[in-house]
Amino acid sequence: MNGSVPNALGGGVGRRGRASENSRCGAEGSWPQFDTAASAMRISIAEILDGVRDVLEISPLAFSVACICLTLSISQYLRSAVRGASDPGVWRQCLEEMVAAFELCGCCYELIIIADNYGVGAYAVALFLLTIWWSKHWGDATACPYTYLEDLLEGRTNYGVVILKTIFGLIGALSVFQYIQLIWGLEMVENHKDRADSKCVADLQVPVLYGALVELAATFVCRVCSRTIGELGPKHGAPLDSFIGTSLVVLGFNYSGGYYNPLLATGLKLGCLGHTFAQFFVVYWLGATLGSVAASYFFRLPAVHSLLVPSAAAAQQKPAEEEIENVWPDHED
Repeated sequence: MNGSVPNALGGGVGRRGRASENSRCGAEGSWPQFDTAASAMRISIAEILDGVRDVLEISPLAFSVACICLTLSISQYLRSAVRGASDPGVWRQCLEEMVAAFELCGCCYELIIIADNYGVGAYAVALFLLTIWWSKHWGDATACPYTYLEDLLEGRTNYGVVILKTIFGLIGALSVFQYIQLIWGLEMVENHKDRADSKCVADLQVPVLYGALVELAATFVCRVCSRTIGELGPKHGAPLDSFIGTSLVVLGFNYSGGYYNPLLATGLKLGCLGHTFAQFFVVYWLGATLGSVAASYFFRLPAVHSLLVPSAAAAQQKPAEEEIENVWPDHED
């Protein structure tokens, strides 16, 4: 109800003033009547929203969860539409990256609300669960440009695909801003009040070089762990991967913000107060990308790979052993 009573009182005074003026002006009162109708409509919408808030008595935390579920549902619908309307190929992959980036940034905007009002613990639990959901529903999409670069370095794609996926990912990440403004602008709960029009502030709380090193080191660890889990394929790989990623985010929370993803940082913090564009690029794009590239080379070192994924190393040696057995068969007779 905050702010609704003054608006309603102001509208009432305006209506009485216009009515007396119209009675004096006769036919010339048509324009004031139009203004009054528009004003009454605005007041009615505000009163309706206030009434909904009062009747439902929505829990702010429950509403944040509902907003996240709405974003997940919209994204899942768009993903299904893309998969149903297009053939497998580069363009479908690009569209899926765009949807994934929209979903990632849309959910993380609401996670900001949860972190600000309920603490890092609640934020971590929500992020942990979301990361598991994404691992189950995104397919090959990552909404993260350095993974495209890893594919390029390891010979699984080409420069054109990397550029296209990055562009589509940026479109998805940046398009979410208007969507979030629409939801926050309704101010259905106290936690959303004045958030749609507030100035965003950078999460970087350390010097630029330190911030870039935090993003680089955490991305390096995250990628090595994720790729190790992916190749080992343990039964509970998704929760384990999610736990490691969430823990790294929490550790970096008070330094760089713990983004470790250039698209996510762009969708949430590009243009915010507290850093220039060049500083933003160095920390969130250059730092995270260098960490990913270093992880790619490190993970593929034969000694490292055989240490982290011994089962894969054994599987690579097995065909050679079978080949030797075929060349030198045992003849018992």
